[in-house]
Amino acid sequence: MAAPQHVKKLLTIASILLCLALPARAQETAPAPFDGDLARLAEIMGALHYLRAVCGPNEGQKWRNELQALIDAEAPNGERRRKIVAGFNRGYRGFQQTYRTCTPAADLAIRRYLDEGAKIAREITARYAN
Repeated sequence: MAAPQHVKKLLTIASILLCLALPARAQETAPAPFDGDLARLAEIMGALHYLRAVCGPNEGQKWRNELQALIDAEAPNGERRRKIVAGFNRGYRGFQQTYRTCTPAADLAIRRYLDEGAKIAREITARYAN
């Protein structure tokens, strides 16, 4: 099972990302240079939403709520929102089709996704924070 500090680390970095980098873009409709990274981050959140429920610390709606905060800050409507939501759903469904119970591979995927999500959030914040 993934260590709780990984979850806290990812959520803290995601919060920083939302506070510093994204609100300035919320009013814009043009694609942002980090839209691909946001779609990947959303996909990771979708995977975590499913896998964390299967592998123990059922966190309820934590990852869906994090996605909603990301959408509210960055893409309240339009194509950007659609891409972020599609990424989340792709991540969720991809693992839903594969894992019905927690396995060592699912646990490893959780740890890798927590690390990758934290890295993406750090990189976006470092490059685009005001």
